[in-house]
Amino acid sequence: MVAKKENMPDNLPAHERVYRRLRGEIMNGSMQPGKALTLRGVAADFGYSITPVREAVRRLCAEGALSLSPSGRVSTPELNNDRIEELAALRALLEPELASRALPRAHTVLIDRMEALNDGIDQMIIGNDAAGYVRLNLEFHRSLYLRAQAPAMLAMVETVWLQSGPTMRELYGKKQRQSASINHRKILAALRAGDEPSLRLAVRQDVLNGLRMLV
Repeated sequence: MVAKKENMPDNLPAHERVYRRLRGEIMNGSMQPGKALTLRGVAADFGYSITPVREAVRRLCAEGALSLSPSGRVSTPELNNDRIEELAALRALLEPELASRALPRAHTVLIDRMEALNDGIDQMIIGNDAAGYVRLNLEFHRSLYLRAQAPAMLAMVETVWLQSGPTMRELYGKKQRQSASINHRKILAALRAGDEPSLRLAVRQDVLNGLRMLV
């Protein structure tokens, strides 16, 4: 892991800072599936003591973002096809609903930003940057879902993203893609038209097409 500049409120306790950074790296595909972590290693990389790192790792294990073996080994999860299908089914249920709730608040500035993110995804594909692809893809969706003003539902979706981030990064990195998902363009078109049925369908197709690419 490479140390990165933190962009967090100054008053956050150390364990929350470690948790947010480590959570972000896992969700955004900065780590490979099955990557072993040590408390001392994370503490050294992040510049914190063992105690806040231990608390952050405990929380992430509870969320399914990290796996803890009976021997005490901590690692990022490795998902089989059945698990990928289960997580994708959850996304296909929750994300169209979030998009629908966000539609009345999807102003032009937001849609333009999402379009710019989609252009960035194309650049990540051209540059064979799998981690960048995963990060921008999630940001594309999250930018919209934040407008839904449904924090409990969004938290459930983010837990799914968190569990699947490393596997998404590895498998996307093995696929040869030429451009961002056509369903992203359908999502943008539906948002501009205010077309809720088409928006729901495009979001669902985007999730399920991603599943077919992964399994």
